[in-house]
Amino acid sequence: MTIYSQHPNRGKVQILATFRGQAGVMSSTVTSIDDAALAAPIVDALNRICACATIPVSAWDTRGDRIDRYPREHLAALIDRSARAELLTGAHSLWYELVKLRLHEALTDLDNAIAAVPTPVRTAITAELETEERNLREALAEYSESIAPPEIENRREWDSEYPFIAFEGGMDGLSSDDRDRLNHLEAGATSTRLKEGAEDLRVLVEAHARCTNDDAALHTQDLAISYEPFTPDRFFLDVQAPMPNGLYGRDTWTIEICQWDKDLDDPEHEDSTATGQFILSCVRSEPPTATEIVELLNRSGQQADQLAVWAKTPTGEALHDTTFVVTQRYDD
Repeated sequence: MTIYSQHPNRGKVQILATFRGQAGVMSSTVTSIDDAALAAPIVDALNRICACATIPVSAWDTRGDRIDRYPREHLAALIDRSARAELLTGAHSLWYELVKLRLHEALTDLDNAIAAVPTPVRTAITAELETEERNLREALAEYSESIAPPEIENRREWDSEYPFIAFEGGMDGLSSDDRDRLNHLEAGATSTRLKEGAEDLRVLVEAHARCTNDDAALHTQDLAISYEPFTPDRFFLDVQAPMPNGLYGRDTWTIEICQWDKDLDDPEHEDSTATGQFILSCVRSEPPTATEIVELLNRSGQQADQLAVWAKTPTGEALHDTTFVVTQRYDD
């Protein structure tokens, strides 16, 4: 329910919390820091935490024939460090589990950001999270249970239709479009497959966060990670998790090396489209670990011709220095 910002003031940097109150939009000082470079990551993390906390309780769960609110259990992690582990488990829905992952990331980033600041600043940040969590819970109780909140000055107000957050759904995974796309992937899935899909999503998010290949792209709405080095040979790599409902026939973990059929940077093909041709696949009967995917992505980006080298791997052999075995070549 709050937007955070930083402003210079008398030689220091103030971190401000701006929110809707009974008198309109209001601001209060969270804390002051000597160094703007230290304030920036704190403000960024606080804004992401607020967005991840607020958006789920402001959205409607319209999967299937239901019209319901999303859970609010994730709010406990704002004030209880032991509750953070629960952000990494569960199978309510792909979208809600993704938001919980993003909240866990933001809380971890906040820990890292405040590690170098004085104790009074850390205490103020903790108090700010407690204020945000308490005001949001009280607003939800008033909305769903008609429990009037305590009369206090500068109470933060919650608007389910227009949540007051900095990102406005712009964070990866938080938008209504992301929610609709992930709902589509689980439509008709069994509870078992939904649980497996949620775990697969966590593996992909963790692998992407840990890998050092900056050109690897996470596609949460497609349960995949792709890497394209944009070399003249036009190879690219896809890491694909199964779709919970079997959409597109994807029911196994698959690593694919493909090749564009033309170079769109070539003036000759300027007004045309390219088609990806399958070179080989590595199908896994069991899910890979995040570490296996991290090693694959890191190695793929270490040398410009790495995908071209792997593309020559015969069926039955592993891609060099990885655990992924080629199960099919499309030129056999």
